[in-house]
Amino acid sequence: MPHTFTEATASADPPAVSGPERLVSLDAFRGATIAFMILVNTPGDGRFVYAPLRHAEWHGWTPTDVVFPSFLWIVGVAMTLSMAAHVHPLRRILRRAAILFVLGVLVYVYPDFNLGTQRILGVLQRIALCYLIAALIYRSSGIRGQLAWIAGLLTAYWLIMAFAPVPGYGSGRLDVEGNFAHYVDRIVLGSHNYRQTRTWDPEGIVSTLPAIATTLFGIMAGHLLRLKRSLAERTVWLFLIGNLLIAAGLLCDRWLPINKKLWTSSFSLFMAGLDFVMFAIFLWLVDGQGYRRAVKPLVIFGKNAIVAYLASEGLDEIFGWIHWTSGGHSTSLHEWLYGHAFAAFFSPFNASMFYGIAYTLAIYLFAYGLYRRGRFVRI
Repeated sequence: MPHTFTEATASADPPAVSGPERLVSLDAFRGATIAFMILVNTPGDGRFVYAPLRHAEWHGWTPTDVVFPSFLWIVGVAMTLSMAAHVHPLRRILRRAAILFVLGVLVYVYPDFNLGTQRILGVLQRIALCYLIAALIYRSSGIRGQLAWIAGLLTAYWLIMAFAPVPGYGSGRLDVEGNFAHYVDRIVLGSHNYRQTRTWDPEGIVSTLPAIATTLFGIMAGHLLRLKRSLAERTVWLFLIGNLLIAAGLLCDRWLPINKKLWTSSFSLFMAGLDFVMFAIFLWLVDGQGYRRAVKPLVIFGKNAIVAYLASEGLDEIFGWIHWTSGGHSTSLHEWLYGHAFAAFFSPFNASMFYGIAYTLAIYLFAYGLYRRGRFVRI
């Protein structure tokens, strides 16, 4: 019997919208997001990465910064479609969130299992928390209430970052060391922060508030998709609202800069706007104009998105964990593959990029195998 996965994360069969309509574009958009996520997460050599494939150093954004908010936005869209009429019981929501959180923790504990510095928060953990809270909001409120939650979360985070004092720094600081979000991560998470930063986490505690708003923006898009209007009308509305949100994010950037690592309110607005616009394009081309065959590889990725992500993270850890010593020099499997198959033939930046592309294609083959067998893993 085929396995399936949660609609809120890697929806294998998006439910009908306005009758029998099926949105292949949602699977394709999810697949494009997860494919790009794998690509930017696994360069051959992190020292040689083209700027668009890096996160912004601090303020500002790059295409790479679009990936994670897009995934959360898709969670909100899929939630709205799959939870029509609030049919999902609280127990199922809690179970899904708990499993996602635990899987996220296991991603970082493997293979060292060092509980003293184990990262507590992370990508899947943030998805779990945002899914849980957004689902509870969706179950308990209507569209006006959900809009009020978006406004409240973004405003509250803005006020916290602007006025909450940080000992030794004061209030309103948005640099790495002096901002309130990272102060909370240092105090609460301690040694359990992101290992590259050690004292703060890009998926930290306080910055989860605007990330929840990102998921709620996806819910708003889902409401639009459920309207009994023509696909062309819904596409236009998505496109117009997306551009308004982009403008709002750019306007707010003047007071609270767009910043992925802080997940600022302006970042949430701006990225939600990009998602509305990008998905409107997918919707029109795939479900409107019928370009379904062209996006089939993306759909295959999208049908098992979380499984593909877990496979990519796990395999990358294994490649770095397996070592052998030759001539007094220790070499990992990742280094050997990169050096012999890519670095030996291309310039450093191209070699690093081609390794990431090849790695993404390898994960695609895994996802394709699941697809061919009808296995769509659901929590």
